[in-house]
Order: sequence, then structure tokens, then C-alpha cells
Amino acid sequence: MSAVELAIAQRRRDLGGFEVGRILPDARRRMVGPFVFFDHMGPVDFPPGIPRTVDVRPHPHIGLSTLTYLFAGEITHRDSVGSEQPIRPGEVNWMTAGRGITHSERFERARREGGAMHGIQAWVALPREKEEVDPAFSHHPAGSLPLVDEGVRLIAGEAFGARAPVPVHSPLCYLHCELPAGGRLAVPTHYSERAAYVVSGAIEIDARRFSGGQMVVFVSHMPVECRAIEQSTVMLLGGEPLGERHIEWNFVSSSKERIEQAKADWRAGRMKLPDRDNADFIPLPGEPAAPANPMS
Repeated sequence: MSAVELAIAQRRRDLGGFEVGRILPDARRRMVGPFVFFDHMGPVDFPPGIPRTVDVRPHPHIGLSTLTYLFAGEITHRDSVGSEQPIRPGEVNWMTAGRGITHSERFERARREGGAMHGIQAWVALPREKEEVDPAFSHHPAGSLPLVDEGVRLIAGEAFGARAPVPVHSPLCYLHCELPAGGRLAVPTHYSERAAYVVSGAIEIDARRFSGGQMVVFVSHMPVECRAIEQSTVMLLGGEPLGERHIEWNFVSSSKERIEQAKADWRAGRMKLPDRDNADFIPLPGEPAAPANPMS
């Protein structure tokens, strides 16, 4: 019996200046453990002087944590709890939206200097009892993230006897793996839902080849070994399921009614904008204009 349950190919989409590959949610697999959203950003090489329209303007979230991780480039994060933090390769920005947060992501260094931008943004759903926690933000330098094997770094959660300092809210693991050609990687078996995303290169699992842009979802608890056919970058993710989650725009919740309330709050300007980035914001999709936000 194969350990591979299914493979998901990324769907490329233009965000107005750079492309992302959307992997989760997928029609065949909405979540992997608590991971409810998974976007591969870039790779792109920005020329100096890119317009501000490339930036991600202030926008809201509820019911989730965002985990941003870069391979190249720099993004400046600002949010409504007062954080202002550039993120660079190998670092983690962890933002818990809870009952509601707003933030922006600006490519300010690239605007000045140009350069590469490449990374992953994942959304992690919160357990029902924590969906309305107070919003919070934490930044974790690369040196604080445990190296569990040569080329294998634990970004969040627990795996291989190590624990990352990122303050997760449910059992999970998330690892960045750099594999040389011929390198082998065992996938942790103690999480009931697990997957591997091939960022670049190619790997073999059960005599099947998977290339960059594919996420391989594994059969629950079944032992799995990945072998790199060539030098490859692979992200391992896993965790325990939290139950059904509804997603609309940037909102995640176990309750459709809660999402409708969040939409109404954003439409009416009841969600505070980032302290250091409150001159503009993204209106709800399909709405041509937005009122001035009185909470800015």
C-alpha cells in the first residue's frame, strides 16, 4: 500500500506584481491538520523602484495564525497591535488574529534596491476554544529555530524530539528541509495528518516522482521516507485536525455567522488599522469603494 494519499499541484495566480502558487485549500483536501491555507510566494526578482501597488495593503483576519517564512528577500510587517517587523530569510513572523487583527506587508527594501523575493505563507486555524483570543504577534530569528538534522530546521511546533519557540495553539509540526541529491528524509509519524511540499527540485516517494509546486499528502500515521532525486527544498507540515473551518476572503472560523460579523465590522470601519500604516486599506472583495476607517 502506498503512503501517498494524493498530490496537489499549485494553482498560480497574479497578485498584481508577483505570482503566488495556491496549494491549500484544495477541492480534494481543505486542510492538513490545522493548516488551512498554504501559498508559495514567488520566486520573483523585483527591479528597483517597484510601485507601492505591489505591496499588500492593510487587511483584516480572524480565527487563525499566519506564519510567514522566507527563502529570499525581505517583507516589512505592520499590524494593529503595534508591531513593525521586517522578516528576512530563515526567520518566522507569527501573527495570531484571534478575535481580529489587521496588518500590511510591504516590499520596502525591494522598492529601494530591487532583489529576489521568495517564501511561503501558511495560515493555521485556531482551535474553537481559542478562535476569539486576543490578537498577538511574535518574531523569531533564524538562530532560535532548532536544527534537528543537517539541513532540516524546525520552524514551528514539535518534531524529532525538538520544540520551536513559536507559540502555536494546537499540536503541529512545520519544517524546512534542504536535501542534497540522494538525501533521505523520514516524515514524522505521530501526527495523524501530514504532507510534504516540494518548493524546488524533485523527490521520490514509493517509486513516484514529485516536483516543485506539488504537495504530497500522506496516509495517516503510515511510515514515509522521501528521497531527493536532485538537490531539493521541501517543507514538511503536519498536525491534528480541528474540525471543519469556513474560509471567506481573509477570515477563518468554525462559524459562518462569525465570518459575516467580521465582514460587517470591516465594511463599517470597526477594525483598527495598523498604527504605522493606516493611510489606505483593502476593501471587501466585490465592493468598489470603502468608507474612511474611523478606527485608524
